[in-house]
Amino acid sequence: MTVEDLDPDSGRPSKSPTAFRTISEVAEELGVQPHVLRFWESKFPQVRPLKRAGGRRYYRPEDVEALRTIRSLLHEQGYTIKGAQKVLRARRRAEATAVVEEGERTRNANPMAEDAALRRALAELAQELRQAAERLARLLAG
Repeated sequence: MTVEDLDPDSGRPSKSPTAFRTISEVAEELGVQPHVLRFWESKFPQVRPLKRAGGRRYYRPEDVEALRTIRSLLHEQGYTIKGAQKVLRARRRAEATAVVEEGERTRNANPMAEDAALRRALAELAQELRQAAERLARLLAG
C-alpha cells in the first residue's frame, strides 16, 4: 500500500468509488449528522441503504449520490422537504420519459438493435448483481 492509497483526512485506506459506506462515512462526507441521514431516508424513497442485523446501514454509491442531491436541494438551493421531493419526482419522470422515447426511436430504427441492447443491459445488470453478491458475502464473512 502506498501513500496515494490512503485517505488524506483519515489516514485509512481509500475506498473504491463503488464500495459501500457506513452512515458515519457518508455523514462526514456530506457534512451532516447521522440522524439527518436517517431522517432523509424516511422522507426520500430514493435512499435505500442496506441494513444488516442490528440495524447497521451500508450506503450504496447511488444512495450517496441521491443524498448529495438531497443535501444540495435542501441546504444550498433552499428547498423545503416537500419541494425537494417534488423536484426529485419530476426528475425521475423526465428520466423515465427520456428512456422510453429513446427506446421508441431505437425500436423504430432497428428492432434487432433493441434486442442486442437489451441483452447487453441485462448482461451488465447480471454482472453488477454478481459483484454486489460477492461484496455482501465478503461483508458477512468479515
